[in-house]
Amino acid sequence: MAKARHRRTKRQPPRQGKSQQASAATPTETGAIVKDWGGKIPVALTMPNSYYVGMSSLALQLLYAAFNREPDVVCERVFWEKGAAQAGKPLLSLENARPAEKFDVWAFTISWEMDYFNVVSMLRQANTPPLAADRYASKRWDGSDWPLLIAGGPGVTMNPEPMAPFFDAILIGEGEEAIPHFIELIREGLYEDRAALLEALDRTPGWYVPALRPSHRDHPHFRKVKRLWVRTLPDYETSSTLYTPDTEFSNMHLMEIARGCGRGCRFCLAGYVYRPAREQPLERLLASAEQAMAAGHTRMGLVSAAVSDHTQIDELAVGLQAMGLSISASSMRMDPISVPLIRAMAETGGKTLTVAPEAGSQRLRNVINKTQTEDQMMAAIDLAQALNFPQLKLYFMVGHPTETDEDIQAIVDFTLAARARFKRRMAINATPFVPKAHTPFQWEGMAPPKVIRKRQKHIYRSLARHGVDVRADSPDWAEVQAVLSRGDRRLAELLLAIPDGGLTVRSFFQTMEELGLDRNEYAGKHKIGDPLPWDVVESGVSEKYFHYELKLAARSETGLSCPPDSAGCLTCQVCDKEWAFRYGGNENRPIPAAKGGAWRAEDWRPWTRLKAVKR
Repeated sequence: MAKARHRRTKRQPPRQGKSQQASAATPTETGAIVKDWGGKIPVALTMPNSYYVGMSSLALQLLYAAFNREPDVVCERVFWEKGAAQAGKPLLSLENARPAEKFDVWAFTISWEMDYFNVVSMLRQANTPPLAADRYASKRWDGSDWPLLIAGGPGVTMNPEPMAPFFDAILIGEGEEAIPHFIELIREGLYEDRAALLEALDRTPGWYVPALRPSHRDHPHFRKVKRLWVRTLPDYETSSTLYTPDTEFSNMHLMEIARGCGRGCRFCLAGYVYRPAREQPLERLLASAEQAMAAGHTRMGLVSAAVSDHTQIDELAVGLQAMGLSISASSMRMDPISVPLIRAMAETGGKTLTVAPEAGSQRLRNVINKTQTEDQMMAAIDLAQALNFPQLKLYFMVGHPTETDEDIQAIVDFTLAARARFKRRMAINATPFVPKAHTPFQWEGMAPPKVIRKRQKHIYRSLARHGVDVRADSPDWAEVQAVLSRGDRRLAELLLAIPDGGLTVRSFFQTMEELGLDRNEYAGKHKIGDPLPWDVVESGVSEKYFHYELKLAARSETGLSCPPDSAGCLTCQVCDKEWAFRYGGNENRPIPAAKGGAWRAEDWRPWTRLKAVKR
């Protein structure tokens, strides 16, 4: 480490000064960590989106705390700002207004594919060669190496290929256990031998070094990267460390109560990127809430892929309400419904109850493995009316595989039935389906935008006159997302070819055509058995399992799911024997199960009874 300190002190002092973004955001924050740079490894933790969006991310906060926990690391945040690159503004960190290119490690957390454009824009704004190969072949103005660029997050974990040419290394999976070892490696190798450091990362589980690992499975040196996941979630704090009013959640204390989801919805990336489901225990969550309350934070946000699936959600809701805290939840299932949670949300000032049918007809819900029945969801809507929620939101997707005009009319019929029960403000989202890597629908094509647009218009015309606010995401931009979500390394050239401020749907696809790239090759149907760009990632779920689920979908049949305690099952192969049988025999599991092994999707329906047995 002494050599690293010596190198830091020899470098020219970084340029000072505050950016407009930093001066506007910093005074309203609490929890920011400001360190002296002397003798420390500087890491720029970067969200390629706005401060408002980035600070709404609990993952960003957890990474920020993890890096700064290391005494010889100084981690500062960098955010994208709309129009800043075109205006010639320097890209500065938030804490000390240091230029991004002065950091020695530049760590991006990428949440979704549309942020790829901002990654390229930020690299250009910082006068840093966007492509890793160009950085290898050159030096900074002072003769030092360019920053080590790494990335992670759900936007690149399941298919890193469109971003692969830009980064030195990409973390596949969850970062908590990877960060300490990463810091150890850069202590030794960041300032000595960059090539040796990359070789060490390439040998480390979870790290993908694109320059050293071919992505095509027919290549003689092809090697998969195994996704990392945290086996014992309670070993880590998963609650807010930063607070600001300038986010979607405005000073709310966020608690990740569980990670992953056992339901197995066939369209859902999160359901597979964070499999298997794991929980924070009730005692840990209540203690976190008490600490937040002592610091003056009285609004609690419960974060999980399916908040209501937490095995102790009823007790948690009652406990938080007893403290006098207001409660919000990111997403809930209605099979079973958590009446204590919904009641606590209503009685502590909750404004909106969100229900996500995803499809209007039961047939199509079976296709996507969404097992909530209409009766269950209507019971929740009745409860929202009885508890005086000001607003009800319904989330649907348009363009699911096998979808017909009858399924679209079923969305209208479902919503009108809900409208007859709920008398206050009501809104629905009709979001285009986008196929994602490492899901059972990874081979499916996206419905043509003109078809989606026609169906969205039918929904709007049928519901707007009934006082329903219909919101529909653009099918054209969804097609752009589909191209990026299933892209390969050739898309790097496309991302580079679009100038800052010049991105439109038309320019995107026109540039694709000029580069000889076929949009249908990316957004259209894939043949099962052909190589896929994301073959380099080993998600843990076997391809045979995806084949099985896809066959069931073709028959409009529901499939399998993880039991509530994610144990006693090796069906999808994401769990090994040590994890799956960590309780020993099936009779020792904390939650009594109807049987060992995987559950049928319908096994969740008697979940209320199983919870009662546990208590």
